[in-house]
Amino acid sequence: MSIEDIKHNAATKMGLSIEALKSNLAKVRTGRANPAMLDSVQVDYYGSPVPLSQVANLSLIDSRTISIQPWEKGMGAKIEKAIRESDLGLNPSSMGDLIRVPMPPMSEERRKEMTKLARNEGEAAKIAVRNLRRDANESVKKLVKDKEASEDDQKRCEADVQKFTDVRINEVDALVAAKEKDILAV
Repeated sequence: MSIEDIKHNAATKMGLSIEALKSNLAKVRTGRANPAMLDSVQVDYYGSPVPLSQVANLSLIDSRTISIQPWEKGMGAKIEKAIRESDLGLNPSSMGDLIRVPMPPMSEERRKEMTKLARNEGEAAKIAVRNLRRDANESVKKLVKDKEASEDDQKRCEADVQKFTDVRINEVDALVAAKEKDILAV
């Protein structure tokens, strides 16, 4: 593995860490409705658990209500049950074939819990990015030890990897700050 490969792998994996953070932050509840909140809900579909998005069409009616349109007639009750049993604290109501999921307003205490959760997700992403930096630096040190690269190459590579790391850490901070602002907006 060359120094360029090490830098490329580190940058790519750091990018994937940011994507994972975005996905995790989308699941953190804000005052507004977001169909991504229901991604973790599993519905019993002919005996096997299936993600809700694979058995129904999810959309927004307004900023506080998600509508769920099951693709099969008999799935409505199972979908309602799965949402009620999830740890999201939502109470769906059925209107014929359409299921409405209103978002209850969040209390101040709940908002603070959600901001804490968002910060924890951000910290986990920062740790992942820093671990990738450490792995890249160790790989370069191994190349130097094996006489496949010079110490100057090592210093340049470590500086480049540190730049990638700084950019990704700032990106994490910005994403978490935006999510906190979103959560605290009434």
